[in-house]
Amino acid sequence: MSAPGVADPAGAPVADPARVPGAGRELTDVTSAVEVPGESGPEAPAQAARRGIGTFRALSRRNFRLYFIGQIISNSGTWMQTVAQSWLVLELTKSGLALGLVSAAQFLPILLLSPLAGVYVDRTDKRRLLVFTQSAFALIALGLGVLVLAKLVALWMVFALAALMGIVNAIDTPARQSFVIEMVGKEDLANAVSLNAVLMNSARVIGPAIAGAVIYRFGVGPNFIVNAISYVAVIASLLMLRSSELMPSPPLQARKGQLREGLRYVARTPRLAIPLLIMLVVGTLAYEFQVSLPLLTTLTFHLGAGAYAAITAALGVGAVIGGLVAATYAKPSMRRLAGAALIFGSLMVVAALMPTFYTSLGAVALAGLVSIIFLSTANTLLQITAKPDMRGRVMALYTVAFLGTTPIGAPLVGYIAQHFGGRAGILVGGVATVAAGALGALAMQLARKRRIEALERSVA
Repeated sequence: MSAPGVADPAGAPVADPARVPGAGRELTDVTSAVEVPGESGPEAPAQAARRGIGTFRALSRRNFRLYFIGQIISNSGTWMQTVAQSWLVLELTKSGLALGLVSAAQFLPILLLSPLAGVYVDRTDKRRLLVFTQSAFALIALGLGVLVLAKLVALWMVFALAALMGIVNAIDTPARQSFVIEMVGKEDLANAVSLNAVLMNSARVIGPAIAGAVIYRFGVGPNFIVNAISYVAVIASLLMLRSSELMPSPPLQARKGQLREGLRYVARTPRLAIPLLIMLVVGTLAYEFQVSLPLLTTLTFHLGAGAYAAITAALGVGAVIGGLVAATYAKPSMRRLAGAALIFGSLMVVAALMPTFYTSLGAVALAGLVSIIFLSTANTLLQITAKPDMRGRVMALYTVAFLGTTPIGAPLVGYIAQHFGGRAGILVGGVATVAAGALGALAMQLARKRRIEALERSVA
């Protein structure tokens, strides 16, 4: 894996908050603010008691449990490849700009293709689609591993395979994001999204630690082979899911104009547009750790692969803790989203200004903790707010904001770090995130004010 108005399934909109009593109140728990018939519903007390209400609630569902196990194995392999690919590029070029450009090649297809891919995701069976994309990822990783081990690899080959991976990722990511609710339903979505963050960042700890040891002992090549093998686990888990326990969204019937329809829907829904705009800024400049962390390690602290693996793992440890916090207190709200962005950005600034590697590592771990609360909140808000027949397109835009902006952000951060020092690459992301959080909070207040005014006019 590579690392998110409400309506019922028939498309009938639930009452707009601007038109109902109490519209002026901030909804602090969107999971209780909306209902999506057909995907979830009131749970019998006995059933709720059996499943529990704790941190790992979503894992009581067999399908999600199988998926979760497969993802832990696969994502550990993916992080091994991520570390190995970054180190391979630095070995070939010694250039931060080249490192950023390879990341851009991997994520440019996401920027260009994800909106159209979102339409396709809404039209198709997501599980079948995911089996195809995971198989494609495995073949790409295997190909790169063979080239490295045979000592045939050249920089242009890394660019080409990175771009191919990006094409597959443009389809895989919105499908994977919107498939979670089909396994767990709306009532467990926030918990499942947070647990997904835990597994992704557990893999961030496990994968780089193994990758650093493998690079030190055997070189970068074996990491790609191990990643290819790891995809067997997630493919097997998808094939083992019980269809009777899935809650698929009704497939969208193909017709012209569905991409424009999705864009208009997001634009007129502040609870979708504002989180996506915040994510656009943060995704462009802050979530470029695959570029900023190796450059901070090498350019600022003059350390090697072991230190890079350690600081990447520290980010992952913080993120695991943050994911557990988010899973336990799964109350996503617009206010929490803005607050998490402000704190996340501030901690990035602190990490950039720390005088030693170990103090910077500690600050990065704290930033990782808050970053997952931010990501989980944004992802859950979007999925719960989006209509079922729009969810693939909404999550495709989330994918563009989070991953597709890398072709812009990665070379920019790499250039800044190369010319102004490794600290600058982290600092620019922190400042941008603080600004996005502050402006997002202001936009939320203005949207709330407009809802109140609209309600007052309707009453008058």
